[in-house]
Amino acid sequence: MKHIQLILVLAFIAVSPAFAQLSKTEKKILDRIEANYEESLLFLEKAVNINSGSLNVEGVKKVGNLFADAFSEIGFDSKLLPLPESMKRGDHLFSEFSNGKPKGKKLLLIGHLDTVFEKDSPFQDFRRTGDTIFGPGAGDMKGGDVIILFALRALKEAGVLKNAQIIVAMTGDEEKTGHPMEVSRQSLVDAAKRSDVALGFEGATGFNYATVARRGTASWTLETFGKRAHSAGVFSKNTGAGAIYEAARILNAFYENLQEEYLTFNPGLMLGGSTVEVADDESRGVAEGKTNVVSPNAFVKGDLRFLTAEQMKKAQAKMEEIVSQNLPNTTAKFTFASGYPSMPPTEGNLKVLATLSQISQDLGQGEVLAFDPGRRGAGDISFVADYVDALDGLGVDGNGAHTLGETMDLASYKDFMKRAALLIYRLINEK
Repeated sequence: MKHIQLILVLAFIAVSPAFAQLSKTEKKILDRIEANYEESLLFLEKAVNINSGSLNVEGVKKVGNLFADAFSEIGFDSKLLPLPESMKRGDHLFSEFSNGKPKGKKLLLIGHLDTVFEKDSPFQDFRRTGDTIFGPGAGDMKGGDVIILFALRALKEAGVLKNAQIIVAMTGDEEKTGHPMEVSRQSLVDAAKRSDVALGFEGATGFNYATVARRGTASWTLETFGKRAHSAGVFSKNTGAGAIYEAARILNAFYENLQEEYLTFNPGLMLGGSTVEVADDESRGVAEGKTNVVSPNAFVKGDLRFLTAEQMKKAQAKMEEIVSQNLPNTTAKFTFASGYPSMPPTEGNLKVLATLSQISQDLGQGEVLAFDPGRRGAGDISFVADYVDALDGLGVDGNGAHTLGETMDLASYKDFMKRAALLIYRLINEK
């Protein structure tokens, strides 16, 4: 992380001192956040109480319409964009505001409408206990979606959305992405190509951290083949090592030769024996064998996580080299498939972080630092990172995401909304 923090220091130096303290306009924006606070919670409750599991197409659409109507009320042109019916996923919501020639940065604000909690989940309802909100998707990420909406509403009511271009993109399938991704994420990429900065409002990474980098994902499949024979002859010239030993050799070589910062690779499923049957989705299977038979078949399914495309390509090449060095009387087949792209920690990303950190300090909330990308998974913002400066982790704080005890922290909710509103305001006025 040292190189990231060094670039961050340089980015701080580059930030204009024009916003050394809050202006009257910014104080007016904060007043609107305060005035709309209780209404934002009522809106969140309404959104959380609509089931929008990724496979609940109608539920996702219902949440999309709820937000579409709210964005339309503050002057945004909102449209629900359906994915191909074969994907069996909910609509994306795109809401756009354009008023004259943009004076500053053109923004893309990213959220998602779906949750991991389907219609058969026992976790369905909004509940508030003190400063904690329980509810499906309250933290991931309907709370973040509400921050987007009410931050923009504060800006609209303060009269500062002039000469600005802002696109809000809320995907309907982030938790269980429709395939092929090139199709399901095309509208998001198209919006990025018309923008300068992307801000992601998925769950916060702590009050004084934001995400300048996210690792990408890929998957790989390893199949090894050996000569079926009696185990008494294993390692002999005629029999060789067998498929399981070959798979073990390859996995051990991965472990010994590929370890480096931000690169991880995990075999999640392994089968081997005299016969191997793998399900179509490659998430389960059946193997059969005997201890006195040298196995002719083995199957391994794994993932790879990386910080840059270059790191991914280097790892893939090394894996393929390792696979090719077969044990006697064995062969191996290696298949590599890309998934989510990565979001590298660029200087542009760090400059946006510096702007956010300055806002936080102006608000008396302390410095905001770059979150360790090794602790962050892939997300929708990664699809646009090649086209725009990007910052993520601007949503709500909470605990237990994707569990039946998912929560959102109300103690910091309003402060995150204030930061978001001022960040949007400063960026749309930054030349």
